[in-house]
Amino acid sequence: MRLRRHFDMTDSTGIDLAPMLDFVLNLLIFFIITAVFAKELGIEMSRHGGAAGGPKSGKEAGSISIVIKQTGEVMVDNRVVDARAVRANVERLHAQKPDWGVMVTTEQNAEAGVLVLVVDQVREAGVQQVSFGTSSR
Repeated sequence: MRLRRHFDMTDSTGIDLAPMLDFVLNLLIFFIITAVFAKELGIEMSRHGGAAGGPKSGKEAGSISIVIKQTGEVMVDNRVVDARAVRANVERLHAQKPDWGVMVTTEQNAEAGVLVLVVDQVREAGVQQVSFGTSSR
């Protein structure tokens, strides 16, 4: 008599992919839901001039000029000031002309750190209308 080996067809040697597919589906749902609630942070910028500022009331509105040079010098209203003194100068000028915004112009190779410091000083001075520009000097 020959002995036969009985193979049980219910035992499989393959990999069960169902749990992996469930996991991938859960990840997909999680990333879709979190992507909806993710909010990008950024700086609001407006271009100087044009009709972007809306209609101007009364006499023609202007802007307080701040120039950042390549060397790191900061000029407020054509006067060289320290970057940390921008707030006091902008507060003084803004008190004289409250309807004016601020125009920050940088030279081509000016440091970005100085620009960020100046914009922070302007915001702390209470001015919310900040425009940016570049100079080729």
